[in-house]
Amino acid sequence: MDDGGNPFLPDSIIYQIFLSLSHEDVLTAGLVCRQWQAVSRDEFLWKELFYRYYQVARDVPRHPAAVSWYEEFQRLYDTIPCVEVQTLREHTDQVLHLSFSHTGYLFASCSKDCTVKIWNNDLAISLLHSSNMRPYNWSYTQFSQFNQDDTLLLVSGVFLGPHNSSSGEIAVISLDNFALLSRVRNKPYDVFGCWLNETNLISGNLHRIGDITSCSVLWLNNAFQDVESENVNVVKRLFKIQNLNASTIRTVMVADCSRYDSPDLLLDAGPQPASVDTSPCRVFDLGSDNEEDESWVLLPPETQLPRGPKEGLRRFLDDIMEGRARPVLSEQELESKVAEFLAQSRTKAPEASRESNDKKKYLIFTTGCLTYSPHQIGIKQILPHQMTTAGPVLGEERRSDEFFDSLDHVIDIHGHIIGMGLSPDHRYLYVNSRSWPSGSVVSDPMQPPPIAEEIDLHVFDLKTMKEVKRALRAHRAYTPNDECFFIFLDVSRDFVASGAEDRHGYVWDRHYNICLAKLRHEDVVNSVAFSPLEQELLLSASDDNTIKVWRSPRTVRIHQACRPRPRPLFFSWLGSQKS
Repeated sequence: MDDGGNPFLPDSIIYQIFLSLSHEDVLTAGLVCRQWQAVSRDEFLWKELFYRYYQVARDVPRHPAAVSWYEEFQRLYDTIPCVEVQTLREHTDQVLHLSFSHTGYLFASCSKDCTVKIWNNDLAISLLHSSNMRPYNWSYTQFSQFNQDDTLLLVSGVFLGPHNSSSGEIAVISLDNFALLSRVRNKPYDVFGCWLNETNLISGNLHRIGDITSCSVLWLNNAFQDVESENVNVVKRLFKIQNLNASTIRTVMVADCSRYDSPDLLLDAGPQPASVDTSPCRVFDLGSDNEEDESWVLLPPETQLPRGPKEGLRRFLDDIMEGRARPVLSEQELESKVAEFLAQSRTKAPEASRESNDKKKYLIFTTGCLTYSPHQIGIKQILPHQMTTAGPVLGEERRSDEFFDSLDHVIDIHGHIIGMGLSPDHRYLYVNSRSWPSGSVVSDPMQPPPIAEEIDLHVFDLKTMKEVKRALRAHRAYTPNDECFFIFLDVSRDFVASGAEDRHGYVWDRHYNICLAKLRHEDVVNSVAFSPLEQELLLSASDDNTIKVWRSPRTVRIHQACRPRPRPLFFSWLGSQKS
């Protein structure tokens, strides 16, 4: 200041100087005097610092809930769970999955050591209970889920059957006394299983029809199967889905539309970088009235069948058997075509629902139509009468031409799906996939195209059934198709996190589509899980046999504060910047 109390430099000059500084230096300079502090809090200054530091595209607007650019910068910097505060080493083998209870007070972990462990989520996390599943002939536990009122835990694992054959099994454990209440077979084991409501869970079964064709049956099971009355069902068949070209239904989950409460995501799928495969994820509405039979174009002209599927198929096969025609298809192609044509007249059309969109429940799962690797997402609405085991065990009465159930929607990912997760309100579906080369064609169902090392994270709006975000990239995987495994992701209010094979977990911001943190392990990161109570707490599970606990810098400062009276937020944040 001069003798008259006026600043030597005008605000505009200080502003230009601050623009060339880092955000740490701007905060430090703001402590010099009142004039510099006022300039250091300028909204236009922090807008420039925000876009520069986080490398967000300039056409991306500020989060609609943000009050200022300064506070938005601070939110992304200070509330990301990226500080390792605890490492849990109670598992003796690879840790495969993590899941929180809905209250956030408990979480469960599954491992190759064949135990499911239940933990108390206190400030210092502690082990509450461990169940060993080896006495039930399990090989390992792979997935768990708490029911809605947190009284029961679903645990899914790999079951060793006769002659060392492997299948899946689901166990239900009471959280009151940790007693095993029931066990349900689950085939294939990577169906995993899920809760439909507080007392009913969904499992799968697989029936082989041919070498590469099969039928997946999804069952509704009562969690309490020690029912004394023989007149009360404990199971009921939900759906029968035909599988072609060695595909199967896997990874089932339930989306409850009544929970929709988030605004539309502001960013539609925009242009991808040149290195990214721009093949769109196609969404098919299978409930339309269009009777155009697209499968006809898949046959060579000389093998086109008449428009009547039954008559045409019979005539085609008779011509082959009697030598009047020579098959131009391989045995596998012929098997798929026969199964496809037979299913056309034996598949039940989607049922019209009288429910409003915000009351629907969808069953979501991975599937396919070209090869055994899961490359499509199937969506089937669960109707009210299907949400209980009451009624016929085999479901409602069916006509002879309703052997299979059709899907309501199919999303084609054009790659190998390795993970799925729902946003907390169940409106958005996040999908990890490893893409196929652009323009690739599957000629052999047992030889899918090679998959990329980069993992794409797609986002789909279940309200509109459209892809709404440009695919996120940062994480990587290296295993080939036949060794590819599931990497579990999780979504909180503002963030999405995923594991990866590159020994890191990753955290992105859902609004800005930017990677904010890498969480280091010593081996593959299989699963991540946000606390439903506080998204500033994140768990990660790894092949290094550990579970790591990550908290945000803000919560770490709060927990480590020696004095009961916290420092003002501005100075405490500045201290973290300088440390």
